Amino acid sequence: MKNITQIILIFLLSLGYCFAQQEKGIVGEMNWLNNWTEFKSKQIDYGEPTQILTGNITEDTTLRKGEVYLLLNSVFVTPGVTLTIEPGTVIFGDYKTGGSLTISRGAKISAIGNPTDPIIFTSNRSVGKAGDWGGIIILGNAPINRYGSGSIASYHPKLNPSDYANTNYGGEDISSFSGELKYVRIEYAGKRVSQDVYFNGLLLASVGESTVLDHIMVSHCGEDGFEIWGGNISLNNLVSYRSKGTDFKFNYGTTSDIFNSLAVRSPYASNGSGDKCLEVLSYTNKDEIDFAKSKTILDATNLTFLNSSDDLESAIKMNLVHEAVFVGENTELNISKSVISGFNPAVILDENININQENLSKINLKEMYFNNCNGNIFVENNSNNDDLENWYGNRAFFNVYSKSSNTETFIASDNYKRPDFRLRINKIIATNIDRDILDD
Repeated sequence: MKNITQIILIFLLSLGYCFAQQEKGIVGEMNWLNNWTEFKSKQIDYGEPTQILTGNITEDTTLRKGEVYLLLNSVFVTPGVTLTIEPGTVIFGDYKTGGSLTISRGAKISAIGNPTDPIIFTSNRSVGKAGDWGGIIILGNAPINRYGSGSIASYHPKLNPSDYANTNYGGEDISSFSGELKYVRIEYAGKRVSQDVYFNGLLLASVGESTVLDHIMVSHCGEDGFEIWGGNISLNNLVSYRSKGTDFKFNYGTTSDIFNSLAVRSPYASNGSGDKCLEVLSYTNKDEIDFAKSKTILDATNLTFLNSSDDLESAIKMNLVHEAVFVGENTELNISKSVISGFNPAVILDENININQENLSKINLKEMYFNNCNGNIFVENNSNNDDLENWYGNRAFFNVYSKSSNTETFIASDNYKRPDFRLRINKIIATNIDRDILDD
């Protein structure tokens, strides 16, 4: 009886440790990436377009699985109209015209795929490349901290004057509903428009909290994968893969949360400036901001950020790897139970943030798993991080530090057919149990 009791105690202790480990990073009893994601999209033939979408969609419209659609130029779903997309539908963005899809303020999109039949937006080139076409933009009526309302007209330099009204966003309706995106892939978006203007994979501007955004993958984007301006939204089960810009960027007074999401970066797929996994800002230019309005507040839980470099040391020496997380001034970030693996360093705080208790109480990093990073938390342009290491290294934060390869850290990070980026759990093996207990 004594032997059995001891074995049960060891099992329970080990099981508790395993569950504690599994709680960090992306989670799920099953690998939720299976079936609907694609990490080798260049090897897929999606067929040829059978229908063309161009100009304004001015009445309720359904895109059906049996057709393949081509976005020519700037396509707007106008106010009061709902665009419905059936599971399994393929939509090409045109390379020559920089095709894009904008859901205007007051319009709605219902793009609800399923795990075995996702909705796919991709490039119409035979071999897709980052930035081939525009991307998807959803404009809402929720608040933003800019003066007045905003406009995305700069993304569409050849618009007819009558279309400018379709580019506006911003308002006071926190709970506004712009539709649903579930089980959607967006590939090779992020086309360059001008010297300083790029489309993103998915841009959400002033989108309200009733909008549903779940199981969305942006891959091989020419700029930012997901960009959020203002609004109040919840983002769940997102994937950003090999984006050249930032994977998840939150700006302009958004109050949002992101849960159970993944960013996989490559040092060889980067634009050299905005190449971070997570960027939290309240503004880009102070002159355009009304400081009486909200700053950006982000709650982030169970995120996994990893760098896929096979030779991290060399990639760092060549300045190809930067920080995973950047936190701007006048923001609040609460990030917990997340994994950051293989960056230089893990986190950087804006140089204008004074390191004191008041400011650090607004930047919470709890129950984190920092793995194989060249430094953990720094202030921008300051190599002395002793104060930050002491603060976030306090046992009250429950942060963990490790030095392991990605293959040791994640269940199957190198399996591109069926990758699994959940944190690897130490297995309970009978031979690891103390032989003295078994032999008693």
